[in-house]
Amino acid sequence: MKNKVMNYRKRNGYSQDKLALILGVSRQTIISIEKGKYNPSLPLALQMAREFHTAVEDIFFLEDNE
Repeated sequence: MKNKVMNYRKRNGYSQDKLALILGVSRQTIISIEKGKYNPSLPLALQMAREFHTAVEDIFFLEDNE
């Protein structure tokens, strides 16, 4: 699964540390999600969407061949 977490994070002026604090996860979790090495749980994805004032599918999406 691909994502635009880094784009949304930067657009909102959040550092990885600040976003991790807001979401109650580690900075390493944010890094792993941004690099596509870790897919967040549904509650975490929903929490991110709420924080970024957008829909989950605007942040996370499948590539055509996935």
